[in-house]
Amino acid sequence: MDIKRFMVATALSAVVLVGFEYFLPQQNHKTVEQQAPNATPGLPPIAAGGNTSAAPPVADASQPDPRVAIDADRVHGSLDLRGARLDDLVLKNYHETVKAGSPLVRVLEPRDQAEPNLVEVGWANVSGGHVSVPDANTVWTADHDTLTQAQPVTLSWDNGQGQVFQINIAIDQNYMFAVTQKVINHGGEAVSLYPFSRVERGYTPVETGGYLVHEGPISVIDHKLDESSYKSLRKGAVPPGNIAWTKAGQGGWAGITDKYWLSAVIPQQDSDVAGTYSYQPTGGDKGVYDVGFTARTPLVVAGGGEAVSASHVFAGAKEVPLLEKYESSLHIPDFWKAVDFGWFAFLTRPIFTVLDWLNTMLGNFGLALMAFTLLVKALFFPLATKQFQSMGKMRQLQPKIKALRERYKDDQMALNQQMIALYKQEGVNPASGCLPMLLQIPVFWCLYKDLYVTIEMRHAPFFGWIHDLSAFDPTNLFTLFGLIPWDPTVISPMLQLGLWPIAFGLTMFIQQRINPAPAADPAQQKMFQLMPVIFTFFMARQPSGLVIYYCWNNLLTMAQQTLIQRRVKNRSDSKPKLPAGKK
Repeated sequence: MDIKRFMVATALSAVVLVGFEYFLPQQNHKTVEQQAPNATPGLPPIAAGGNTSAAPPVADASQPDPRVAIDADRVHGSLDLRGARLDDLVLKNYHETVKAGSPLVRVLEPRDQAEPNLVEVGWANVSGGHVSVPDANTVWTADHDTLTQAQPVTLSWDNGQGQVFQINIAIDQNYMFAVTQKVINHGGEAVSLYPFSRVERGYTPVETGGYLVHEGPISVIDHKLDESSYKSLRKGAVPPGNIAWTKAGQGGWAGITDKYWLSAVIPQQDSDVAGTYSYQPTGGDKGVYDVGFTARTPLVVAGGGEAVSASHVFAGAKEVPLLEKYESSLHIPDFWKAVDFGWFAFLTRPIFTVLDWLNTMLGNFGLALMAFTLLVKALFFPLATKQFQSMGKMRQLQPKIKALRERYKDDQMALNQQMIALYKQEGVNPASGCLPMLLQIPVFWCLYKDLYVTIEMRHAPFFGWIHDLSAFDPTNLFTLFGLIPWDPTVISPMLQLGLWPIAFGLTMFIQQRINPAPAADPAQQKMFQLMPVIFTFFMARQPSGLVIYYCWNNLLTMAQQTLIQRRVKNRSDSKPKLPAGKK
């Protein structure tokens, strides 16, 4: 493989890196799926129960809502007793940035704050039902003032018509809440109610992942993943219920996902439910996104009896091993898909598993990346040997190829025929050297995807100045690495060039010197010479973990090439030479 094909393959890998998922078809639900004949209506209005206004009610600011504190190993916050809303939750182990004193990440926030994000559970009446059900203004009573891992909390409310509603909430050592809704009917007649649960987001966030990471409504129902956008909900909302998408099925999960965080409701897995996405305009360009479930079969509570509905709520970090653990223990289908491993999840996910294991063994994700590179090199070593052998043979043929180009410069067809004959005569396959590079493109993509979407690499430090392997190198040549106090990126993002990208460019340049370009026209020569510079600036905005991986990969490639070439040369020198005059 000559340097020209090497550069083409490298350029193709970059195109794949930045553009592949951009051109993949994106799901965009513009119409509501047909419901089964016995499907229930969508989620109740935001103010569930008696209040049918689309806008959430505003509590009296002079009278703060009573709350139950939440204090567990990895989260703290509170539960609003007005409406029984889970709307205040902070993660104890995650900060917004790597800077000292950075605030902790908040995943749930009350309706009266700038970025409301909350979870509600409740009951809706059947058509024609007149049972007074709790709504967003209902003030519940709690049997404890703090929810902990060892102490669940039970909320109660009596509607004055003979029915008592209860919600028991428990939390584990991570981010999973177990919710049990109970209706106790002291009346003489049976009542029928639909239990529901939903995630509500009262703002449109800035999506940071672009086409690489899905952010927004997400669900798995009947083992089918749906990823809709905020835009599709706004455009597809159909009055009067403003439902943008719905699907009937059994069990599953649904919620709203950010790049690293997830708020989701999980019904009982053997229950028949209708999953729904909706958008409720609240005036101007503002509105509320609702994602959740309503039971398709009403809960019938006989007179003098009681009925129970169980569900779970997840609100926290999308840690892959934890999601997989919940998937196994709670039988939540495809819960790991909350992490957007993409269309190549069959490769991306196993590569992440290996990286995560190496990180556990070595205690540093940067070292895990380097160890993974060694594994990849060992795996592709036989192919690399053939690659470098092919490169050596192609270099030996360059004088003959140059002579053929001169001889047939005016007859392209004849030149091609003579080139094919020469390759056949010398036993050279020009394409064989490209195979190792092409096989490594999926690895390159999967590493990029893993570094970009998994929280395990967020804020993961390396040595020296790299404190976050998922972010670009913070040093900058154009500030003389901090000596000049200004930010050149306000002029152009291209004016960001850290030490690791520079090191990458140098290793690429050295590779070019080891494998000089064959005879080519001046324009091609200039292009080859510019490739290290172009890729240096391209990699400057990529995750530093990926840049470190490719620097290390380039160094190993050069060492591997030197070793293989010496072996080939030794074998050639050790062959017995024929006596002079004999053929």
